[in-house]
Amino acid sequence: MKRQVLPLPHTWLHQLELRNALRLRVFRGEITASQRDASLNMILADLAGGVLAAASPALAAIMTEAERLSALHTETLGTRSPDVLHVAAALVLGLKELLTFDARQAALARASGLRAPTL
Repeated sequence: MKRQVLPLPHTWLHQLELRNALRLRVFRGEITASQRDASLNMILADLAGGVLAAASPALAAIMTEAERLSALHTETLGTRSPDVLHVAAALVLGLKELLTFDARQAALARASGLRAPTL
């Protein structure tokens, strides 16, 4: 992965997905609660250290953009709602690039005019 310009935007959606994913891993027995807490603390440290920057795009604007993207692309790309919401948030924030490990999310980002490098 190429070096990224910092800070990276961090929205409420990122926060929810990261926290929920860590809690799900505890449920599955993949990590301990202590490991979850350490990971959550690393995210907080990245926010405090300027690696991540809290971004608060307007929810109404995200929902409007998400509906537009869904109508245009979901039937051909098979994108899930969280993927559509992430791309919509990036567009509302005026970003030019979306970083993702998800192939369908990347395809939607590219179809929407964003760069989405393969990670």
